[in-house]
Amino acid sequence: MIVQIYTVQSPGEARDVADAGADHVGVTISDRGLPGEVDLHRGREIVDSLRGIATSVALTVDTDPLAVRTFVAAVRPDILHLCGDTTRLPPSAVSHLKAWLEDRSWGTAVMQAIPIAGPEAVGEARRFARHVDWLILDSVSDHVEGIGAAGTTHDWSISRAIVEESRVPVILAGGLGPDNVADAVARVRPAGVDSLTRTNRARPGGGFDKDIDAVRRFASEARRA
Repeated sequence: MIVQIYTVQSPGEARDVADAGADHVGVTISDRGLPGEVDLHRGREIVDSLRGIATSVALTVDTDPLAVRTFVAAVRPDILHLCGDTTRLPPSAVSHLKAWLEDRSWGTAVMQAIPIAGPEAVGEARRFARHVDWLILDSVSDHVEGIGAAGTTHDWSISRAIVEESRVPVILAGGLGPDNVADAVARVRPAGVDSLTRTNRARPGGGFDKDIDAVRRFASEARRA
C-alpha cells in the first residue's frame, strides 16, 4: 500500500513526513493561493531533499502545455501531478506531454487527477489512463482551484469501479485521515492512499504544518488494512 502525503512546505518537514511512513511526499508549488503552496525555489529544494529518501510528487493546476513543461523542467520531481481542469488539458495534450517527458533524462512520471463528481468519472479515468503512469481520484471544491484539497470524501463506489478496470495504479484521495483510511482501503482497494487536510495541524497565525503523529497513524492504518 503506497502512502502519499501532501502538502509539505520545507525540506525538513518533507524528511519528517517520509520518516513517519510516507512513500510519496507531495509539494504544492504555486503562486495562486493554493493551500500550503511554496514558491518555485523552495519547491525545488524540497524535491532535491527527497532524492534517495522518498518519491517526490509536485502538482500543478496549470493547463497550458508550455507552462506545464516549464514547471516540470524547473522542478524535476519524480512524479508530475496534473490537477488542473481536465477539459482544458485533455488526454491528447497529456499524451504529448508524456512523450516529451520520455525524451528527457529526468525519469519524471505523470499522475493525472480525476474529479469524482459522478459516474462520468469512470469514463474520464479510462480516457486518461492510456496516457499516464498513475491516476489519483480526488474530491473537488468550489473554494480551491483545481482537483483536490477539498477535505471531503466522495462516492467510493465510483472510485472502486475505476480501480477495478484501470490499467495503471490508482491512488485514492479526498478527505482521508487516520480514522477512515482503513475503511477506504477495504472498500476501494486502491494501489495507494493520499492525505492532505486531515493530516494537518493548524498554525496559530493561520496556515498549517503537517501533524507528524497523524501522518504516522495514517500510514499505519493504511498498511494494516
